Amino acid sequence: MSALPFAIEDGGVRLAVRLTPRARRDAIGSIGEDADGRPVLAIRLAAPPVDGAANNALIAFLAKMLAIPKSSITIRSGETARRKMLFLAGDGDAIARKLAELAATA
Repeated sequence: MSALPFAIEDGGVRLAVRLTPRARRDAIGSIGEDADGRPVLAIRLAAPPVDGAANNALIAFLAKMLAIPKSSITIRSGETARRKMLFLAGDGDAIARKLAELAATA
């Protein structure tokens, strides 16, 4: 797939995610498409989608995988949906490079 689920913006990176809660283990999946054909990065988390637990786990998981502070990750849209748009504040080029590496090894 040629389209990437992330784009560098001023001050960081915008990332489209398709979250699957209550998975066996936390893992980054492959790049896929949502129902509208837009690219998304599949992420599976063991956390349940209850009281924001899955959102908090998503932020903690991405922060750990990308070696960035949890405070630099915000959910721009989709807090109660499986498809989420995140913003990762920081060095956009470095974050995009790390995301591309993670997606390539998934």
